[in-house]
Amino acid sequence: MTRTVARTDVARARLALLALAAAVLVPLVAAGLRGVLWALLGLAGLAVAAVGLWWTLARTGVVRIVGAVLCGAAPLTVLALYASGGMLGPAALSLALWVLAVGAARPAAGPAPAAPVPAPPPARPWAVMNPRSGGGKVDRFRLAERARTAGVRVVLLGAGHQDVAALAEDAVRDGADLLAVAGGDGTQALVAEVAARHGLPFLVIPAGTRNHFALDLGLDRNDPSKALDALTDGVDIHVDLGFAAGRVFVNNASFGTYAAVVAEPAYRDDKTRTALRALPGLLSGPSAHRLRMRADGSLAERLQAVLVSNNPYLRAVDAARPGRRERLDSGRLGVLAVRVEGAVRAAGMARGPRAAGLLRLTAEEVAVEADVPTVPAGVDGEHVQLPAPVVCRIAPGALRVRVPRAAVRGRRRSGAPDWLRVTALALGRREDGPGHDGRASDREGGGHVPLARLFGHSGHARHHPLQAGPLADRPEPAREDGRRDDQR
Repeated sequence: MTRTVARTDVARARLALLALAAAVLVPLVAAGLRGVLWALLGLAGLAVAAVGLWWTLARTGVVRIVGAVLCGAAPLTVLALYASGGMLGPAALSLALWVLAVGAARPAAGPAPAAPVPAPPPARPWAVMNPRSGGGKVDRFRLAERARTAGVRVVLLGAGHQDVAALAEDAVRDGADLLAVAGGDGTQALVAEVAARHGLPFLVIPAGTRNHFALDLGLDRNDPSKALDALTDGVDIHVDLGFAAGRVFVNNASFGTYAAVVAEPAYRDDKTRTALRALPGLLSGPSAHRLRMRADGSLAERLQAVLVSNNPYLRAVDAARPGRRERLDSGRLGVLAVRVEGAVRAAGMARGPRAAGLLRLTAEEVAVEADVPTVPAGVDGEHVQLPAPVVCRIAPGALRVRVPRAAVRGRRRSGAPDWLRVTALALGRREDGPGHDGRASDREGGGHVPLARLFGHSGHARHHPLQAGPLADRPEPAREDGRRDDQR
C-alpha cells in the first residue's frame, strides 16, 4: 500500500529535522566542544539516579535511604552544575527543541489509520455498568440514565462477585445486537471476548480508573458520556485481542514482579507502601521471580518481569503506566522483559530502550515459563493464577469496536519517530513497501533484538503442546479471592 504524502506531513517532517539539528547545535554554539562533556555529565546524572532507584526498590535499611538520597541529589546536582556553568538555559532550549522535533516527526511519518466503516444504529443495544468503577463515574456522568434514554438496556453491577461474561451471554441470547461496558479494563476484556465470539460490535464507555484501552481508541476519558454518541453517529474499527492461557486481555498481561506486588492483600489500600515492602524480596531476595520467555524460537532466562501487550507499546515502562500503543490492529504482541541484577545493570537502564537489561520485541506468540506449576499474572490489572507455561497469543482483527465518528477524526498519530522515514518525507519521497502500510513490523515497538546478544542465551526452548484457538471454549483460570478491576 502506498501512503499518500500530504503537504502538512512534508512540512512537519522538515520542521522536525530543523528542530533536531537546532537541538544539537545549541549546546555546541553555547560551549563549543565542551557541550559534549556537558551532555555526558547529564547522562552520568541519570545513571547515578538509576542506581539510587534500584537501591530504593531492591534494598532495605541504610542502603535504601542512600538510594533515595541519590535519586533526588543526582539530578539536582546536575542542574546546579549546569546553572553555575551557564548551561542551564542552553540545555533547556535544546530539550525544548528536541520535544518539538519529536512532536512534529510523530504525526508526519506515522502510519495512516485504516478507513472507518460507517455503522447503522443498533436496534437492541445492551450495556453493563459498574457504579463503583473509576470513583463513581457512572453516577457522576449519569451514564445509566443517558444510555437508557438512547434505548440501551442497562445492567448495573451490585456488590460482590458477578459473572460479567455470563450476563453478556444472556444478553446475546435475548437478541442484543451491540454490547457495551462502562467499567474498568478488566470488565471491558470479559465482555469484549463475548462480542468477538458472536461477531457483535463492542462499545467502550471509559468509566474506569485508567481506561488504557479507551485512550488508545481515541475516546474522551474526561467525559465518558461522549462514547454514547457512537450509538447514533458511530463507525466500526477492527482491533486485535490478546490471550494469555486462554484468558482475554485488551491491554496487557504482566508476569513476575509487578504481578506479585498486585497480588499482595494490602496493595489495594496502600499501593506505595505495599510495593516498597514487597519489592526488595521480589527483586533481589530468595523469593525473587525468575522467569523464562520463549519467542520466535529463542529463549531469555532469569527474567524478573515480563509484560506481554496486545500490540506493542511506544516506550518501555512499567505495567501500571504502560504509555500508548500506536495501533491496535498490527497482529503482533508487544513484549517487554526486564532483568536487572545489581547496581551496575540498574545504571545501564539510563540508556532507555537500549539498556542491556531490557528486551523489547514483537511476536505472534510468546510462552512464559517458570519452575512452579502456576504463575501469578496481572491480566488487565486483575490478579490471576495461570498454569505454566503461559502461552500468549493474538487474534488479529477479532473485535469490532463501535466508536464515535469524532473519535476517529481526533485520533492523533503518535509513537517513537522513524527518522529515516521522516528524512525521506522531508525530501518529498513517497514511502512504499513493507512496513509502510500501517501494519506493524518487527522494528515497531522496539524492534526484534536477538536474545543471545541481550541475555547471552539462544536456542529453542522446551516446546509444550499449544492450547486451543483464542476464541475456542476454554476452562476459566483460577482467580485470586474474587477481586475485580473495580477494586484496583
